[in-house]
Amino acid sequence: MSKFNETNTNKTVNKSGHVAYAMGNKEKLMTQVLSTFYNEAKYYGDNSKEILETAKEVCSKDARFVANLAIYARKEFHLRSITHVLTCILANSESGKKYVRETMKYVVERPDDLTEILACYLGTFGKPIPNSLKKGLADGLKKFNEFQISKYNGGSKNVKFKDILQLTHAKPSNKEQSELFNKILNDNLATATRWETEVSTKGNNEETWEQLIEKNQLGYMAALRNLRNIINANPKNINKVYEKLADKDEVLKSKQLPFRFYSAYKELSKMGNITNKPLAVLEKAMDYSVENMKRIPGRTAICIDRSASMSDTISRDSDVKCNDIASLLGVMATRICDESVIYLFDTSAYRKLISNNSNILSTANELCGCGGGTDISAPIKKMISDDMKVDRIIVLSDNEANSQFKNERGYYWRNQYTTQQIVDKYREKFGNNVWVHAIDMQGYGTQQFIGSHTNLIAGWSEKVLDFILLAEEGAGSLIKTISEYKIKE
Repeated sequence: MSKFNETNTNKTVNKSGHVAYAMGNKEKLMTQVLSTFYNEAKYYGDNSKEILETAKEVCSKDARFVANLAIYARKEFHLRSITHVLTCILANSESGKKYVRETMKYVVERPDDLTEILACYLGTFGKPIPNSLKKGLADGLKKFNEFQISKYNGGSKNVKFKDILQLTHAKPSNKEQSELFNKILNDNLATATRWETEVSTKGNNEETWEQLIEKNQLGYMAALRNLRNIINANPKNINKVYEKLADKDEVLKSKQLPFRFYSAYKELSKMGNITNKPLAVLEKAMDYSVENMKRIPGRTAICIDRSASMSDTISRDSDVKCNDIASLLGVMATRICDESVIYLFDTSAYRKLISNNSNILSTANELCGCGGGTDISAPIKKMISDDMKVDRIIVLSDNEANSQFKNERGYYWRNQYTTQQIVDKYREKFGNNVWVHAIDMQGYGTQQFIGSHTNLIAGWSEKVLDFILLAEEGAGSLIKTISEYKIKE
């Protein structure tokens, strides 16, 4: 058979010192951006500095790609901070300035996106502020009304809306806007009623939550994140919260990443006073995430990395681990596959059969757990020994392979082999050019699979599963979709 993959000279080592394939800068940036909460520590350290360096390098050669990546991350994956960073890099780049206003048109969804972007630029590059960024900030300020801006105007943040107005000299488009700008400049904006201030001043109690629910002052995300507090307070109108969380239109409009529902499920499962009702509500909300996804035909192996490097939480404010998200996406994949088998792996692989109509959250919760080294080839070797022939292999991992083969005493050691060579053996045994869809969960910048019928994806959204069929049908890849997303040539 072809030895294409073995003759590849683009080998490097990953963060744990094991052999891997280097990524091109665009692929590297894509995986870093779509699987990162910026400025958060990871198992192998905070890679924020590396993201900046990669983004600057890509921007110098293809600024349009960086602009489209920022927009795609915001609109499709609902990420915020990393899109602010990419916008600032565009503004600081000679080749990227022309894309800043268009990028900000999509990236700025909330008023505080404006203040965050300006604070990010000042903190990263300092003064002076480029004209392209000033124009984008002025455009963005005109998108919002007084209530929206007043919601995000308080606090002790260094950059405020007043600073943006004084910097950009934005011209109001009408009388209402003129009055709003004057209020901002003169510090006369009224304080908007927010659930945070209500709970802070009136207390986390039954009466406060009842009023917030009755006055419809609790948004979807706030209801989801405060579900534990609401249940403990036990307001009489709590069913309205359940109805909101399980309403299909509300779920889709909220644009929540799947792990947000898992995080709430995990929190509620720890409570001693919980019943099955709110858990069923969260399961129902999760069902909407896969309801309209295309079915994946044939037989699919879903390999979920549960090694120690997958045990880090995704942010300092969350207890959701990288493995939690991998397990969640893996179970979601079983829902849309005609036939599937799950392999959990660290230095060994364990086969798990799951019904494709199992509850997503509870099943994912059962699969979670981390420890041990990382042998990404383990599930593929087990498939070879078990005569498990499939049409595609989906791998959810951080790609930090650090062990592969045992010696006569049963100890693992590092060597020069990559997982791709095990895939080649699999193809040789079964005589099929099996697809490998590698979903990168951490964006460390290296990969274990290359060549024909290899599809590199990244991210924590259910949307990554869309690119499985797209790639197999030759209709596109994630990198191609991003390149051609909103800003055209």
